[in-house]
Amino acid sequence: MDFLQALVLAIVEGLTEFLPVSSTAHMIFTSAFFGTEGDEFVKMFQVSIQFGAILSVVALYWKKFFNFTNLTFYYKLAAAVVPALILGKLFDDKIEAILEKPLPIAIALLVGGVILLFIDKLFKNTIIDTEEKITFRKAITIGFWQCLAMMPGTSRSAASIIGGMQQGLTRRMAAEFSFFLAVPTMLAVTCYSVFLKDWNYQGVDQKGYEMITTSSANISIFIVGNIVAFVVAGLAIKLFIGLIDKYGFKIWGWYRIIVGIALIAFFTYR
Repeated sequence: MDFLQALVLAIVEGLTEFLPVSSTAHMIFTSAFFGTEGDEFVKMFQVSIQFGAILSVVALYWKKFFNFTNLTFYYKLAAAVVPALILGKLFDDKIEAILEKPLPIAIALLVGGVILLFIDKLFKNTIIDTEEKITFRKAITIGFWQCLAMMPGTSRSAASIIGGMQQGLTRRMAAEFSFFLAVPTMLAVTCYSVFLKDWNYQGVDQKGYEMITTSSANISIFIVGNIVAFVVAGLAIKLFIGLIDKYGFKIWGWYRIIVGIALIAFFTYR
């Protein structure tokens, strides 16, 4: 992977991580376009730059994250992230296997798009508009909904937003709680990929941080990738909130359907 390819992947990550369109699917297909999808460093890089993306959430909602008088906020996030941590560890190998099969991911992208077309009609009684009104039970339930995103192409954002609206959260609150929940979830995944997971890089089993420090080029790619993901994700979050307030989720549903059909055709007939 060269510097330009890393830059494009970081932009794709920042644009799609918090939108209900599956950042994993977009980065997998981008890597396939570059012909780098089998490279272990690229796989690790795609996960590690989520760190930059989650920092954008902390920066945009810093008053919420650094309000240490409201410890209940942290307890809710901790409780909500537990299902993903447990199930993610149990099914890590199976998830890895699916990541190498683009067609099922494209189908998941398409199906999720159809669901988003009707989400506003399915959940009309959404009245919870502040985080303080979200009970522990609702937070944990949303955490289980988030686990649906273990199927690549589903979208962590879409799954947790749908779960939030099913639990009575307004569109904006469901989206914002999805952002909040992304911080501990993606931080755990990133730390696991960088510090604990063994990757077969250049024929040798290495940790993520060992791959990063192999060369100055890898270090530069890692740092710049996270910075770009941070900036682009912040812009994407602001855009997303504005659009769902005005148009709901249909625009994202149609986007997923169009992209899903195009990708199914591409991987079927290539």
